[in-house]
Amino acid sequence: MTPSLLDAGTLPEALHDALRRAFGDRYSTADSVREQHGRGEAPFAAMPPNAVVFARSTQDVQDVLARCHAHRVPVIAFGAGSSLEGQLLATRGGVCIDLSQMNAVLKVDAGDFTATVQAGVTREQLNTALRAEGLFFPVDPGAHASLGGMAATRASGTNTVRYGSMRENVLALTVVLADGRVVQTGTRAAKSAAGYDLTRLFVGSEGTLGIITEVVLRLYPLPESVSAAVIAFPDTDAAVATVIEAIQAGLPIARSEYLCANSIRAINLAARELALREVPTLFLEFHGSPAALEEQVETLRELAAQHGGGDFAWAVHPEDRTRLWHARHNAYFSCQLSRPGSLVIATDTCVPRSRLAESIEGAGRIMADASFPSMIFGHVGDGNFHVLMVIDPGSEAEREEAEALNEAIVTLALSLGGTCTGEHGIGYHKKAFLRRETGDTAIELMQRIKAAVDPHGILNPDKIF
Repeated sequence: MTPSLLDAGTLPEALHDALRRAFGDRYSTADSVREQHGRGEAPFAAMPPNAVVFARSTQDVQDVLARCHAHRVPVIAFGAGSSLEGQLLATRGGVCIDLSQMNAVLKVDAGDFTATVQAGVTREQLNTALRAEGLFFPVDPGAHASLGGMAATRASGTNTVRYGSMRENVLALTVVLADGRVVQTGTRAAKSAAGYDLTRLFVGSEGTLGIITEVVLRLYPLPESVSAAVIAFPDTDAAVATVIEAIQAGLPIARSEYLCANSIRAINLAARELALREVPTLFLEFHGSPAALEEQVETLRELAAQHGGGDFAWAVHPEDRTRLWHARHNAYFSCQLSRPGSLVIATDTCVPRSRLAESIEGAGRIMADASFPSMIFGHVGDGNFHVLMVIDPGSEAEREEAEALNEAIVTLALSLGGTCTGEHGIGYHKKAFLRRETGDTAIELMQRIKAAVDPHGILNPDKIF
Protein backbone atom coordinates (compact mmCIF):
# COMPACT_ATOMS: atom_id res chain seq x y z
CA MET A 1 0.00 0.00 0.00
CA THR A 2 1.34 3.47 -0.86
CA PRO A 3 0.17 6.87 0.35
CA SER A 4 -2.16 8.90 -1.81
CA LEU A 5 -0.58 11.74 -3.75
CA LEU A 6 -1.06 15.08 -2.04
CA ASP A 7 -2.19 18.28 -3.71
CA ALA A 8 0.80 20.56 -4.27
CA GLY A 9 1.49 22.77 -1.29
CA THR A 10 -1.11 21.21 1.01
CA LEU A 11 -1.26 18.79 3.90
CA PRO A 12 -4.31 17.42 5.67
CA GLU A 13 -5.54 20.36 7.72
CA ALA A 14 -5.53 18.42 10.98
CA LEU A 15 -1.90 17.38 10.46
CA HIS A 16 -0.84 20.90 9.47
CA ASP A 17 -2.47 22.37 12.57
CA ALA A 18 -1.01 19.72 14.88
CA LEU A 19 2.55 20.18 13.61
CA ARG A 20 2.29 23.97 13.77
CA ARG A 21 1.12 23.81 17.37
CA ALA A 22 3.77 21.26 18.36
CA PHE A 23 6.79 22.90 16.71
CA GLY A 24 6.00 26.59 16.34
CA ASP A 25 8.68 28.37 14.35
CA ARG A 26 10.44 25.04 13.79
CA TYR A 27 7.63 24.14 11.40
CA SER A 28 7.71 25.85 8.00
CA THR A 29 5.67 25.84 4.83
CA ALA A 30 7.58 28.76 3.30
CA ASP A 31 8.36 28.24 -0.38
CA SER A 32 12.07 28.99 0.03
CA VAL A 33 12.45 26.49 2.89
CA ARG A 34 10.51 23.81 1.05
CA GLU A 35 12.54 24.37 -2.14
CA GLN A 36 15.83 24.07 -0.24
CA HIS A 37 14.72 20.74 1.23
CA GLY A 38 13.45 19.30 -2.03
CA ARG A 39 16.81 18.73 -3.66
CA GLY A 40 20.31 17.42 -2.93
CA GLU A 41 23.30 17.48 -5.29
CA ALA A 42 21.50 15.26 -7.81
CA PRO A 43 20.80 16.65 -11.31
CA PHE A 44 17.03 16.79 -10.83
CA ALA A 45 14.67 19.72 -10.57
CA ALA A 46 13.55 20.29 -6.99
CA MET A 47 10.56 18.28 -5.74
CA PRO A 48 9.71 20.14 -2.52
CA PRO A 49 7.92 18.65 0.47
CA ASN A 50 4.72 20.30 1.66
CA ALA A 51 6.31 21.27 4.96
CA VAL A 52 9.57 21.09 6.89
CA VAL A 53 10.05 20.32 10.59
CA PHE A 54 13.36 21.12 12.28
CA ALA A 55 13.84 18.37 14.85
CA ARG A 56 16.00 18.70 17.96
CA SER A 57 15.50 15.29 19.57
CA THR A 58 14.47 11.72 18.96
CA GLN A 59 11.17 12.60 20.61
CA ASP A 60 10.56 15.30 17.98
CA VAL A 61 11.09 12.73 15.22
CA GLN A 62 8.75 10.32 16.99
CA ASP A 63 6.04 12.97 17.21
CA VAL A 64 6.26 13.81 13.50
CA LEU A 65 6.28 10.21 12.35
CA ALA A 66 3.40 9.14 14.59
CA ARG A 67 1.24 11.96 13.24
CA CYS A 68 2.23 11.40 9.61
CA HIS A 69 1.68 7.66 9.96
CA ALA A 70 -1.85 8.30 11.20
CA HIS A 71 -2.58 10.51 8.19
CA ARG A 72 -0.68 8.32 5.65
CA VAL A 73 1.57 11.28 4.78
CA PRO A 74 5.11 10.70 3.39
CA VAL A 75 8.17 11.64 5.45
CA ILE A 76 11.70 12.30 4.21
CA ALA A 77 14.75 12.82 6.44
CA PHE A 78 17.20 15.63 5.57
CA GLY A 79 20.78 15.87 6.86
CA ALA A 80 23.24 18.09 4.98
CA GLY A 81 21.65 17.84 1.54
CA SER A 82 24.72 16.32 -0.11
CA SER A 83 23.19 13.16 -1.60
CA LEU A 84 23.82 12.53 -5.29
CA GLU A 85 21.12 10.13 -6.51
CA GLY A 86 17.88 11.96 -5.70
CA GLN A 87 17.38 10.57 -2.19
CA LEU A 88 15.84 13.87 -1.01
CA LEU A 89 13.22 14.35 -3.71
CA ALA A 90 9.72 14.63 -2.22
CA THR A 91 8.11 12.75 -5.10
CA ARG A 92 4.77 12.55 -3.26
CA GLY A 93 5.00 15.72 -1.19
CA GLY A 94 4.73 15.21 2.54
CA VAL A 95 6.85 16.35 5.47
CA CYS A 96 10.63 16.73 5.53
CA ILE A 97 12.34 16.27 8.90
CA ASP A 98 15.51 18.36 8.99
CA LEU A 99 17.96 16.77 11.48
CA SER A 100 20.69 19.42 11.25
CA GLN A 101 19.83 20.87 14.69
CA MET A 102 20.35 17.44 16.25
CA ASN A 103 24.07 18.16 16.35
CA ALA A 104 25.31 17.10 19.79
CA VAL A 105 28.26 14.79 20.40
CA LEU A 106 26.56 12.89 23.22
CA LYS A 107 29.41 10.76 24.53
CA VAL A 108 33.02 9.86 23.77
CA ASP A 109 34.30 6.61 25.29
CA ALA A 110 38.02 6.90 24.65
CA GLY A 111 38.78 3.60 26.38
CA ASP A 112 36.33 1.75 24.12
CA PHE A 113 37.15 3.79 21.01
CA THR A 114 33.53 4.78 20.46
CA ALA A 115 31.52 7.97 20.14
CA THR A 116 27.75 8.44 20.37
CA VAL A 117 26.41 11.32 18.29
CA GLN A 118 23.12 12.75 17.17
CA ALA A 119 22.36 12.28 13.50
CA GLY A 120 23.03 15.90 12.51
CA VAL A 121 26.65 15.95 13.72
CA THR A 122 29.03 16.30 10.78
CA ARG A 123 32.24 14.31 10.48
CA GLU A 124 34.29 17.55 10.73
CA GLN A 125 32.48 18.51 13.93
CA LEU A 126 33.12 15.10 15.46
CA ASN A 127 36.80 15.09 14.57
CA THR A 128 37.24 18.55 16.06
CA ALA A 129 35.70 17.28 19.31
CA LEU A 130 37.92 14.16 19.26
CA ARG A 131 41.24 15.91 18.72
CA ALA A 132 41.93 16.40 22.42
CA GLU A 133 41.39 12.67 22.99
CA GLY A 134 43.97 11.70 20.36
CA LEU A 135 41.26 9.95 18.34
CA PHE A 136 39.53 10.43 15.00
CA PHE A 137 36.71 9.10 12.87
CA PRO A 138 38.10 8.14 9.45
CA VAL A 139 35.17 7.79 7.04
CA ASP A 140 35.57 10.74 4.68
CA PRO A 141 33.21 10.97 1.69
CA GLY A 142 34.59 14.38 0.74
CA ALA A 143 31.35 16.25 1.44
CA HIS A 144 30.46 18.10 4.64
CA ALA A 145 28.00 15.34 5.33
CA SER A 146 26.07 14.54 8.49
CA LEU A 147 26.87 11.27 10.21
CA GLY A 148 23.24 10.19 10.22
CA GLY A 149 23.07 10.75 6.48
CA MET A 150 26.36 8.93 6.01
CA ALA A 151 24.95 5.94 7.89
CA ALA A 152 21.70 6.06 5.93
CA THR A 153 23.55 5.99 2.59
CA ARG A 154 26.33 3.62 3.70
CA ALA A 155 28.92 6.26 2.80
CA SER A 156 32.59 5.56 2.30
CA GLY A 157 35.33 7.73 0.80
CA THR A 158 39.01 8.41 0.62
CA ASN A 159 40.03 6.41 3.74
CA THR A 160 38.01 3.29 2.96
CA VAL A 161 40.95 1.22 1.74
CA ARG A 162 42.33 1.10 5.29
CA TYR A 163 39.45 1.90 7.65
CA GLY A 164 36.37 0.66 5.80
CA SER A 165 33.04 2.35 5.12
CA MET A 166 30.12 3.24 7.39
CA ARG A 167 29.13 -0.43 7.22
CA GLU A 168 32.23 -1.37 9.23
CA ASN A 169 32.26 1.68 11.50
CA VAL A 170 28.69 1.94 12.79
CA LEU A 171 28.26 -0.15 15.94
CA ALA A 172 24.76 0.82 17.03
CA LEU A 173 21.83 3.02 16.07
CA THR A 174 18.76 4.70 17.47
CA VAL A 175 16.08 4.54 14.78
CA VAL A 176 12.52 5.87 14.74
CA LEU A 177 10.17 3.58 12.80
CA ALA A 178 7.37 4.71 10.51
CA ASP A 179 4.74 4.63 13.28
CA GLY A 180 6.89 6.57 15.78
CA ARG A 181 8.23 3.66 17.78
CA VAL A 182 11.96 3.64 18.61
CA VAL A 183 14.31 0.71 18.08
CA GLN A 184 17.83 0.45 19.48
CA THR A 185 20.15 -1.69 17.38
CA GLY A 186 23.57 -3.00 18.38
CA THR A 187 25.75 -2.11 21.37
CA ARG A 188 29.13 -0.51 22.04
CA ALA A 189 30.71 -3.96 22.23
CA ALA A 190 33.23 -4.76 19.51
CA LYS A 191 31.12 -7.67 18.24
CA SER A 192 27.85 -9.51 18.78
CA ALA A 193 26.15 -12.72 17.65
CA ALA A 194 22.74 -11.78 19.09
CA GLY A 195 19.94 -12.17 16.59
CA TYR A 196 19.53 -10.49 13.23
CA ASP A 197 21.98 -7.69 12.49
CA LEU A 198 19.48 -4.82 12.50
CA THR A 199 22.23 -2.21 12.50
CA ARG A 200 23.40 -3.36 9.08
CA LEU A 201 19.78 -3.44 7.91
CA PHE A 202 19.33 0.27 8.55
CA VAL A 203 22.82 1.29 7.39
CA GLY A 204 22.34 1.98 3.70
CA SER A 205 18.53 1.93 3.77
CA GLU A 206 18.38 5.57 2.59
CA GLY A 207 15.61 6.56 5.00
CA THR A 208 13.15 3.98 3.63
CA LEU A 209 12.98 1.76 6.75
CA GLY A 210 13.34 4.27 9.59
CA ILE A 211 14.91 7.60 10.49
CA ILE A 212 18.28 7.38 12.25
CA THR A 213 18.52 9.84 15.15
CA GLU A 214 21.64 8.63 17.02
CA VAL A 215 24.74 6.73 15.90
CA VAL A 216 27.45 4.89 17.85
CA LEU A 217 30.68 5.01 15.85
CA ARG A 218 33.99 3.17 15.97
CA LEU A 219 36.98 5.48 16.54
CA TYR A 220 40.72 5.14 15.85
CA PRO A 221 43.90 6.59 17.36
CA LEU A 222 45.32 9.57 15.52
CA PRO A 223 48.32 8.28 13.55
CA GLU A 224 51.75 9.15 14.92
CA SER A 225 52.88 10.40 11.52
CA VAL A 226 51.19 11.02 8.18
CA SER A 227 52.74 11.33 4.73
CA ALA A 228 51.08 11.95 1.38
CA ALA A 229 52.45 11.23 -2.08
CA VAL A 230 51.61 12.48 -5.56
CA ILE A 231 52.74 10.26 -8.45
CA ALA A 232 52.20 10.86 -12.16
CA PHE A 233 51.80 7.86 -14.50
CA PRO A 234 51.81 7.29 -18.26
CA ASP A 235 48.37 5.62 -18.20
CA THR A 236 45.55 4.34 -16.01
CA ASP A 237 46.70 0.71 -16.00
CA ALA A 238 50.10 1.70 -14.57
CA ALA A 239 48.52 3.74 -11.78
CA VAL A 240 46.04 1.04 -10.77
CA ALA A 241 48.67 -1.72 -10.97
CA THR A 242 50.89 0.25 -8.59
CA VAL A 243 48.12 0.51 -6.00
CA ILE A 244 47.17 -3.16 -6.25
CA GLU A 245 50.79 -4.29 -5.88
CA ALA A 246 51.29 -1.92 -2.94
CA ILE A 247 48.28 -3.46 -1.17
CA GLN A 248 49.50 -6.98 -2.01
CA ALA A 249 52.89 -6.05 -0.56
CA GLY A 250 51.20 -5.18 2.72
CA LEU A 251 51.74 -1.43 2.57
CA PRO A 252 49.21 0.14 4.97
CA ILE A 253 47.77 2.66 2.52
CA ALA A 254 45.27 4.92 4.26
CA ARG A 255 44.11 6.83 1.19
CA SER A 256 44.48 5.95 -2.45
CA GLU A 257 42.94 8.26 -5.05
CA TYR A 258 43.19 8.11 -8.83
CA LEU A 259 42.56 11.21 -10.95
CA CYS A 260 42.45 11.28 -14.75
CA ALA A 261 44.21 13.95 -16.80
CA ASN A 262 40.98 15.96 -17.19
CA SER A 263 40.48 15.96 -13.41
CA ILE A 264 44.03 17.20 -12.83
CA ARG A 265 43.50 19.93 -15.43
CA ALA A 266 40.35 21.10 -13.63
CA ILE A 267 42.10 21.04 -10.24
CA ASN A 268 45.04 23.03 -11.62
CA LEU A 269 42.65 25.69 -12.90
CA ALA A 270 40.93 25.94 -9.53
CA ALA A 271 44.08 25.67 -7.36
CA ARG A 272 46.92 27.09 -9.42
CA GLU A 273 49.49 26.62 -6.66
CA LEU A 274 49.47 22.85 -7.27
CA ALA A 275 50.55 22.95 -10.96
CA LEU A 276 50.41 19.17 -11.33
CA ARG A 277 51.26 17.36 -14.57
CA GLU A 278 48.04 16.76 -16.48
CA VAL A 279 48.35 12.99 -16.73
CA PRO A 280 46.82 10.06 -14.79
CA THR A 281 47.85 10.67 -11.19
CA LEU A 282 47.71 8.97 -7.80
CA PHE A 283 47.22 10.78 -4.50
CA LEU A 284 48.29 8.45 -1.68
CA GLU A 285 48.51 8.78 2.09
CA PHE A 286 50.19 6.60 4.73
CA HIS A 287 49.65 6.55 8.50
CA GLY A 288 52.18 5.14 10.96
CA SER A 289 55.43 5.72 12.80
CA PRO A 290 58.18 7.87 11.20
CA ALA A 291 60.44 4.83 10.73
CA ALA A 292 57.65 2.79 9.14
CA LEU A 293 56.75 5.65 6.81
CA GLU A 294 60.31 5.90 5.53
CA GLU A 295 60.29 2.21 4.66
CA GLN A 296 56.87 2.50 3.00
CA VAL A 297 58.04 5.49 0.94
CA GLU A 298 60.94 3.54 -0.47
CA THR A 299 58.84 0.48 -1.29
CA LEU A 300 56.20 2.60 -3.00
CA ARG A 301 58.82 4.51 -4.95
CA GLU A 302 60.21 1.23 -6.30
CA LEU A 303 56.76 -0.09 -7.24
CA ALA A 304 55.80 3.14 -8.99
CA ALA A 305 59.08 3.23 -10.92
CA GLN A 306 58.43 -0.28 -12.24
CA HIS A 307 55.24 1.05 -13.81
CA GLY A 308 56.67 4.28 -15.18
CA GLY A 309 55.58 6.47 -12.28
CA GLY A 310 57.39 9.80 -12.29
CA ASP A 311 57.38 13.18 -10.54
CA PHE A 312 57.24 11.30 -7.25
CA ALA A 313 56.61 14.00 -4.62
CA TRP A 314 55.92 13.66 -0.90
CA ALA A 315 53.90 16.08 1.21
CA VAL A 316 54.99 15.63 4.81
CA HIS A 317 54.03 19.01 6.26
CA PRO A 318 50.39 19.24 7.42
CA GLU A 319 49.71 22.37 5.36
CA ASP A 320 50.92 20.64 2.18
CA ARG A 321 48.76 17.58 2.82
CA THR A 322 45.78 19.77 3.62
CA ARG A 323 46.18 21.65 0.35
CA LEU A 324 46.47 18.39 -1.57
CA TRP A 325 43.37 16.75 -0.08
CA HIS A 326 41.42 19.98 -0.20
CA ALA A 327 42.02 19.99 -3.95
CA ARG A 328 40.88 16.35 -4.20
CA HIS A 329 37.75 16.97 -2.14
CA ASN A 330 36.90 19.96 -4.33
CA ALA A 331 37.36 18.01 -7.56
CA TYR A 332 33.58 17.96 -8.07
CA PHE A 333 33.35 21.75 -7.89
CA SER A 334 36.57 22.21 -9.87
CA CYS A 335 35.05 20.14 -12.66
CA GLN A 336 31.90 22.24 -12.58
CA LEU A 337 33.97 25.44 -12.82
CA SER A 338 35.65 24.09 -15.95
CA ARG A 339 32.41 24.89 -17.78
CA PRO A 340 30.74 27.95 -16.18
CA GLY A 341 27.02 27.62 -15.69
CA SER A 342 27.14 23.87 -16.09
CA LEU A 343 25.32 21.04 -14.32
CA VAL A 344 27.30 18.02 -13.09
CA ILE A 345 25.83 14.54 -13.42
CA ALA A 346 27.84 12.20 -11.21
CA THR A 347 27.81 8.43 -11.29
CA ASP A 348 29.89 5.85 -9.45
CA THR A 349 30.54 2.15 -9.78
CA CYS A 350 32.70 -0.34 -7.90
CA VAL A 351 34.35 -3.51 -9.20
CA PRO A 352 36.76 -6.10 -7.80
CA ARG A 353 40.22 -4.53 -7.62
CA SER A 354 41.55 -7.00 -10.18
CA ARG A 355 39.10 -5.58 -12.76
CA LEU A 356 39.52 -1.92 -11.82
CA ALA A 357 41.91 -0.86 -14.59
CA GLU A 358 39.64 -2.56 -17.11
CA SER A 359 36.63 -0.74 -15.71
CA ILE A 360 38.26 2.71 -15.61
CA GLU A 361 39.77 2.35 -19.07
CA GLY A 362 36.44 1.12 -20.38
CA ALA A 363 34.69 4.12 -18.84
CA GLY A 364 37.29 6.32 -20.50
CA ARG A 365 36.50 4.81 -23.89
CA ILE A 366 32.78 5.23 -23.28
CA MET A 367 33.30 8.91 -22.47
CA ALA A 368 35.85 9.58 -25.23
CA ASP A 369 33.32 10.86 -27.77
CA ALA A 370 31.04 12.67 -25.32
CA SER A 371 29.92 16.09 -26.51
CA PHE A 372 30.68 17.64 -23.10
CA PRO A 373 33.63 17.62 -20.66
CA SER A 374 34.01 14.67 -18.31
CA MET A 375 36.30 13.59 -15.48
CA ILE A 376 37.12 10.24 -13.86
CA PHE A 377 38.50 9.91 -10.34
CA GLY A 378 38.02 7.66 -7.36
CA HIS A 379 39.14 5.46 -4.51
CA VAL A 380 41.16 2.95 -6.48
CA GLY A 381 42.31 1.11 -3.38
CA ASP A 382 38.81 -0.34 -2.98
CA GLY A 383 37.74 -0.54 -6.63
CA ASN A 384 35.39 2.46 -6.56
CA PHE A 385 35.52 5.39 -8.97
CA HIS A 386 33.35 8.29 -10.14
CA VAL A 387 32.57 9.75 -13.53
CA LEU A 388 31.48 13.39 -13.69
CA MET A 389 29.66 14.62 -16.78
CA VAL A 390 29.62 18.41 -17.08
CA ILE A 391 26.55 19.24 -19.14
CA ASP A 392 24.61 22.31 -20.25
CA PRO A 393 21.55 22.37 -17.94
CA GLY A 394 19.46 23.81 -20.77
CA SER A 395 20.29 21.03 -23.23
CA GLU A 396 17.91 18.07 -23.16
CA ALA A 397 20.12 16.36 -25.76
CA GLU A 398 23.17 16.52 -23.46
CA ARG A 399 21.13 15.24 -20.52
CA GLU A 400 19.88 12.27 -22.56
CA GLU A 401 23.42 11.60 -23.78
CA ALA A 402 24.71 11.66 -20.20
CA GLU A 403 22.08 9.16 -19.08
CA ALA A 404 23.00 6.83 -21.95
CA LEU A 405 26.69 7.07 -21.06
CA ASN A 406 25.87 6.45 -17.40
CA GLU A 407 23.99 3.28 -18.35
CA ALA A 408 26.93 2.08 -20.45
CA ILE A 409 29.38 2.62 -17.57
CA VAL A 410 27.13 0.79 -15.10
CA THR A 411 26.57 -2.05 -17.58
CA LEU A 412 30.33 -2.46 -17.93
CA ALA A 413 30.80 -2.56 -14.14
CA LEU A 414 28.09 -5.20 -13.73
CA SER A 415 29.69 -7.32 -16.47
CA LEU A 416 32.96 -7.23 -14.51
CA GLY A 417 31.36 -8.56 -11.34
CA GLY A 418 30.84 -5.12 -9.82
CA THR A 419 28.01 -2.99 -8.50
CA CYS A 420 26.02 -0.10 -9.93
CA THR A 421 27.04 2.11 -7.00
CA GLY A 422 29.93 1.91 -4.57
CA GLU A 423 28.86 4.76 -2.33
CA HIS A 424 26.30 7.16 -3.85
CA GLY A 425 23.39 4.80 -3.22
CA ILE A 426 20.34 3.97 -5.34
CA GLY A 427 17.95 6.77 -4.43
CA TYR A 428 15.56 7.81 -7.19
CA HIS A 429 18.05 7.57 -10.03
CA LYS A 430 19.48 4.03 -10.08
CA LYS A 431 16.42 1.89 -9.31
CA ALA A 432 16.49 0.05 -12.64
CA PHE A 433 20.18 -0.78 -12.20
CA LEU A 434 19.55 -2.30 -8.77
CA ARG A 435 17.12 -4.80 -10.26
CA ARG A 436 19.65 -5.72 -12.95
CA GLU A 437 22.32 -6.20 -10.30
CA THR A 438 20.40 -8.19 -7.69
CA GLY A 439 17.58 -9.87 -9.63
CA ASP A 440 13.85 -10.03 -9.06
CA THR A 441 13.95 -12.35 -6.05
CA ALA A 442 16.26 -10.06 -4.08
CA ILE A 443 14.13 -7.03 -4.95
CA GLU A 444 11.01 -8.87 -3.80
CA LEU A 445 12.69 -9.73 -0.49
CA MET A 446 13.73 -6.10 0.05
CA GLN A 447 10.19 -4.94 -0.70
CA ARG A 448 8.77 -7.43 1.81
CA ILE A 449 11.13 -6.10 4.48
CA LYS A 450 10.05 -2.55 3.59
CA ALA A 451 6.36 -3.50 3.84
CA ALA A 452 6.91 -5.17 7.22
CA VAL A 453 8.41 -2.09 8.90
CA ASP A 454 6.60 0.60 6.87
CA PRO A 455 3.23 -0.89 5.88
CA HIS A 456 1.79 2.40 4.60
CA GLY A 457 4.91 3.22 2.57
CA ILE A 458 5.38 6.69 4.09
CA LEU A 459 9.17 6.59 4.54
CA ASN A 460 10.97 8.19 1.58
CA PRO A 461 8.65 6.70 -1.05
CA ASP A 462 9.77 5.95 -4.60
CA LYS A 463 13.40 5.41 -3.57
CA ILE A 464 15.47 2.23 -4.12
CA PHE A 465 12.60 0.24 -5.74
